[in-house]
Amino acid sequence: MALTPAVTELCENPNDVFFDVCKLLLSYADNILRDPNVEKYRSIQIGSPTFSSKLLPFSGAVECLFEMGFEEVNRSLGGEPQPPPPPATSSSSSWRIPRRSHASWVTYKHVVLFVWQGGSKNFSGTLQSNFQRVLLYENPELQQKARSCIPYKQLLYAAKQKLKLAQEAETECKLGEEDFLVLELLRWFKHDFFSWVDCLPCNSCGGPTQNSGSLSPTIDDLRWGAQRVENHYCQSCQLCTRFPRYNNPEQLLKTRRGRCGEWANCFTLCCRALCLEARYIWDSTDHVWTEVYSVSQRRWLHCDPCENICDKPLLYEVGWGKKLSYILAFSRDQVVDVTWRYSCKHPEVLSRRTNVQETWLLHTIIGLNALRQQSLGLDRKLELAERLLVELVEFISPKIPKQGELGGRTSGSLGWRQARGETGDADSGTIKQGTGYVFTPTEKERRDKLIHVLYNTTKDQYCRISNDFEIIHCWDRCAWNRESVFRKVENDWQMVYIARIEGSSAGHISWKFDFGPAKLSVKSVSIRASSQTFNLGEVSWLLQSGMITTEFSGDGSMQSFQCLNSSSEFTVTAQLRGGEGNASWQHAQLFRQSLRDTEESPFEIIIHLENT
Repeated sequence: MALTPAVTELCENPNDVFFDVCKLLLSYADNILRDPNVEKYRSIQIGSPTFSSKLLPFSGAVECLFEMGFEEVNRSLGGEPQPPPPPATSSSSSWRIPRRSHASWVTYKHVVLFVWQGGSKNFSGTLQSNFQRVLLYENPELQQKARSCIPYKQLLYAAKQKLKLAQEAETECKLGEEDFLVLELLRWFKHDFFSWVDCLPCNSCGGPTQNSGSLSPTIDDLRWGAQRVENHYCQSCQLCTRFPRYNNPEQLLKTRRGRCGEWANCFTLCCRALCLEARYIWDSTDHVWTEVYSVSQRRWLHCDPCENICDKPLLYEVGWGKKLSYILAFSRDQVVDVTWRYSCKHPEVLSRRTNVQETWLLHTIIGLNALRQQSLGLDRKLELAERLLVELVEFISPKIPKQGELGGRTSGSLGWRQARGETGDADSGTIKQGTGYVFTPTEKERRDKLIHVLYNTTKDQYCRISNDFEIIHCWDRCAWNRESVFRKVENDWQMVYIARIEGSSAGHISWKFDFGPAKLSVKSVSIRASSQTFNLGEVSWLLQSGMITTEFSGDGSMQSFQCLNSSSEFTVTAQLRGGEGNASWQHAQLFRQSLRDTEESPFEIIIHLENT
């Protein structure tokens, strides 16, 4: 996201002016975010010395107020807003955030905060510990150890290739090489490097264990920051397997396993090892992740390595159903309260922010930042101030959930996700519609009268070969609809496939093709689909066009169909059902593939078209 015209203009002022104006604008924005119904924060008197001397004379300053949602009004003697007068300033005019403006969240009911006396102390400890944690990521020796684990050349090559494809598809592409490198790093970290732990297998027999409380940490555990050690107990052997919850990323480079705490800790280090600007994100509702700064887009990108997801900040509130309150970002240079990036329900969030007083939190963050930034050069301070200003404009802008932010959590066992209330509605058996994506011919495909699509489960991407090798990430992005299915990654067996959601009795996914608007019809169609079943599991493949339904095999062979000749549209559907026992959901699988197999595509459709 490029700088807005107002911010760009503001940056043209001398450095000292830029700093002073930024401080004032940030103060206005912060007051509104924290106390949106306090009228004195919603209005700025044009005739005041602060406005006339510190904002009005400087390029871009007043324009920034417009972008923040302020508008100029004139108050009558009765106090009612009137249309703005001709350009002139007087003490009777003011700038205010209107209740009808795009910043509609300012109509929230004011919440009186009752603060527990010990809350500030506990919160301060959290701030301090996370603020110190991120300094570990700056250790050159530790970064070198991380780099030795990362296949940087392969990731960079893949990033360059995808950037090239993106630029060919869109001449005005605003993405950079680093953006694609982040995506490749996320994919590698999730599928090749780190593994999720619910309960470790028994050290003796290799069988399942159960979490049975805590054990005392050893001196070596404490050395690596593991103050908590879980007891994973095997009922068969009656032995315990220790699971230290390490907090030191150096040890995590060796163990390569854990839950979200370990994942975010190690992934943030990996980002810094590749010279990506990254910060550790702490959520008071018990989750952590990473943000990476995109130089080309000039904004911070949400990155969750557990989910292999980038730039889907509303995922937790909308998809997982989390009740957010405090989300803080920690980097080597500053702390930022980024709660508002992750919420489209600001009134609810404000009502839950009762752990500490807002003024205390603001002043504490300011104090930490002043301490950390005292040795920074002027250019770096300017850069941080500019970024923070852009962030605050983003925070107070309205947000609408987008595709990819609507589903529940996928990392961790179903029981663990349900216990945390992070399944959304997907695991309850509720129908989850896909994107409603329809394959229609592009201009090139119209000319060539050809559509050729592949899906690779390991890479989790579609490749539209017939459209200059267009890449579309995520298995459900091209689905017409889906019900109770998800993409399962088995890190222990190094396999990946699409299966039913745990607890569901049936599921399906379909893909739709429509050539009618392009005045084309099917000349021939060939489909290669791969599916596997175990223990009475069943998969049915159906090709449907109008009233005609043809069942075909999912044995991985290419099959041609004459039944669709002259049809203008059709759908391909896979139905999953059957199986035995608690793992019945796993007994019908689509596109099963080794995580090491990145070249083969278990799903392929080739369609030759002709004029109607």
